[in-house]
Amino acid sequence: MQEKHLFEYAVIRIMPKVEREEFLNTGVVLYCAKQKFLKAIVVLDHQRIATFCPTCDIAELEAHLEAFERISTGGRPAGPIGMLPPAERFRWLTAIRSTVVQTSRVHPGFCTDANEMLEKLVEDLVAVSQ
Repeated sequence: MQEKHLFEYAVIRIMPKVEREEFLNTGVVLYCAKQKFLKAIVVLDHQRIATFCPTCDIAELEAHLEAFERISTGGRPAGPIGMLPPAERFRWLTAIRSTVVQTSRVHPGFCTDANEMLEKLVEDLVAVSQ
């Protein structure tokens, strides 16, 4: 039997009009210290976003979400924050903020494979139109 490892995740949300507090789930970021794993998966449903917020600048939104993914991956392309250790990058990404791209509260869980769990969470929590 494989050992289960503690992981933490947050749902990535877009909130075009922060004052209305309405949002769409658009991805998940997951961190597992034991597996040295930090990754975000973003699924951008253009049609759903256009319906939810017809005035949204999709290109700007994509740029913000791509930066979010780069920071989770880390390294020089992600700038100074990308050079931080994974735990610090995860905390930075999931910090409470009042912007168009936000995350849910951080939730814990246990898994044997962090990447499999991330994919399952994306499938379960990010509704994508077919």
